[in-house]
Amino acid sequence: MKRKSKILIGSAIVFVALLVALFLARKQFDRFLGGPGSPTVEGSRAVTDGGIKVPGWNGRVDAAEEKAGMTLDDARLVGEGQALHVTTGPAASYWKTDAMASGDFTVKATFTEPKYMNLNSHPHPYGVFIGGNDMGTPSQTELYCAASGNGKFIVRGFGPEPFRMLSGSDAAIHKSAGRGRPVTQDISLSVRGDKVVCSINGSIVASYDKTTLVGSGKLTSTNGYYGLRFAHNTDVFVSRLLATSNEVNAAGK
Repeated sequence: MKRKSKILIGSAIVFVALLVALFLARKQFDRFLGGPGSPTVEGSRAVTDGGIKVPGWNGRVDAAEEKAGMTLDDARLVGEGQALHVTTGPAASYWKTDAMASGDFTVKATFTEPKYMNLNSHPHPYGVFIGGNDMGTPSQTELYCAASGNGKFIVRGFGPEPFRMLSGSDAAIHKSAGRGRPVTQDISLSVRGDKVVCSINGSIVASYDKTTLVGSGKLTSTNGYYGLRFAHNTDVFVSRLLATSNEVNAAGK
């Protein structure tokens, strides 16, 4: 009887150990991809002199960051020349008060990471979002396409809970020459009829039927606010943020 009990206890210990190992492996995988709702417990670090320093801009940190006590004051958005300089802090999305687009349109921007991975130990992505609705509230929705300096990209969103569409690599995505070296990406999201397309450096890396992106747990609509998306602990300059179509209401800096 005692031997049987020891066997059962030993099996239970092995089972628990396997569960813990799988959990930790999943967290490491998410860290590598820079998933939505950045895992603050893995090290989102508040910046100094944080907040939004450019008039007309708004933002929101991810729900996971809010639960950990992080706010927009723990990240920083400032204007430097003709560019925006964003430093996170918590993962966050930023948009201009009047930056909305509807119908068929393309939102694009140029992102420069002056010192690749200078605030993190693994690549973190940044990019553009569209379909922003209920902005600044717990019901906020958006779809974003983002790249990192190791040749990888992600397409994800909030509906308002995080949802994932795709992650992967593409030869079009620029790779940094090494940690501390600069890397630049041109990133765009386009609505073309019944399709939504993500392009990086002029090449299409992902394309979806609009119906797969709109509905319960996803976007309210592809119409809405557009803006910028950053994972936690990033340091990026953004220039030429622009939305183009006959139905665009505003353009960014």
